[in-house]
Amino acid sequence: MECTKDHCVRDISLAPSGGKKIDWVSRFMPVLQSIRADFERRKPFKGVKIATTLHLEMKTAFLLLTLKGGGAEVSAAASNPLSTQDDVVAALAKAGVKVYAIRGEDREQYYDFMHRALDIGPNIIIDDGADMVSTVLRERTELIDNLWGASEETTTGVIRLRAMEKDGVLKFPIIAVNDSYTKYLFDNRYGTGQSTWDGIIRTTNLLVAGKNVVVVGYGWCGRGIAMRARGLGATVIVVEVDPIRALEARMDGFLVMDMREAARVGDIFITSTGDINCIRREHFGVMKDGVIMANAGHFDVEISKPDLEAMAIEIKEVRPNITEYKLKDGRKLYLLAEGRLVNLAAADGHPAEIMDMSFALQAKAAQYILENHEKLEPRVYVLPREIDEMVARIKLASMGIKIGELTEEQRHYLESWEHGT
Repeated sequence: MECTKDHCVRDISLAPSGGKKIDWVSRFMPVLQSIRADFERRKPFKGVKIATTLHLEMKTAFLLLTLKGGGAEVSAAASNPLSTQDDVVAALAKAGVKVYAIRGEDREQYYDFMHRALDIGPNIIIDDGADMVSTVLRERTELIDNLWGASEETTTGVIRLRAMEKDGVLKFPIIAVNDSYTKYLFDNRYGTGQSTWDGIIRTTNLLVAGKNVVVVGYGWCGRGIAMRARGLGATVIVVEVDPIRALEARMDGFLVMDMREAARVGDIFITSTGDINCIRREHFGVMKDGVIMANAGHFDVEISKPDLEAMAIEIKEVRPNITEYKLKDGRKLYLLAEGRLVNLAAADGHPAEIMDMSFALQAKAAQYILENHEKLEPRVYVLPREIDEMVARIKLASMGIKIGELTEEQRHYLESWEHGT
């Protein structure tokens, strides 16, 4: 690892490889390309400092370069120790982003790098999981007066931030990018659905068809994972605690069970809840030999690693990103990517065409904070719908799709109440 004031990277000589990755994905991100061209022409962020904690891979890099192209001073740290791509980080450092991250960093390095990214004294934060915002509120309060606001990428992060708002500890406004339609309807469903299976299949090289796949959580991410599992030929079982989501899963054609029942029959288990210990000791105790477990939630807490470690008589890595836990009765359970985000720790994350929309929203969220921070209160906001629609229209145009518009007569009809039977 090499560290300077402006970067900490594994190996700066990896930059050409990372640059090729960034060039490749940018070709498939037309919405962000359009926003970057506008930013580079107008330089709206000239003199603005933006600190980020994100998954440092090629699509994220294109977002950071878009912000830098708009005139911002940009710093970056990783939001997950195993999602960092060292060559992409090197390319960012070469491009002038203040970046501090290495793949596999430990907890101490994780927070050290985050503090280094915060040392620029940001006006805007772009967060993924709310760790950076939490760190500012707990440990870097001297930065608050200079902060105009922050945006958040994930469901997990928004849950934490709404809890902060409820407890009255937020000191600056938050834009919940995750709650925009062109984020969660596409990123969470189609992005997580495809990339989770990409990570599992790359790592195990096993067949999905014919297996019982247990999807824990039926939010938008769980919906996408279940939908793709069915397409791969699996029998899909959904575990939910929300009665409405459980009913929806059943109406969508999936089996629905509680975790105690599903634990006995599942072959592959995937968590996607944002909550802790969804699969734990009592479930491990009844699982079949050879079960595979993966997590698609933001933090590595959904599958209880402490319980697995306590129950195991032998723990070993049987191939990259697969840890085998041998139990006293001889059964072997397999955990992928240390229980971290399997789509990023064991693959490349969401497809470029999906992150195009999500990162377009992040770029516009930064612009929204820049232009509106003086009138925003310290609470959690959602981006205006017109920004959502702008992203969708650019995306449709890039796909060669034209849609119609309401006539004045139709618009008037929808806005009036006089018409009846």
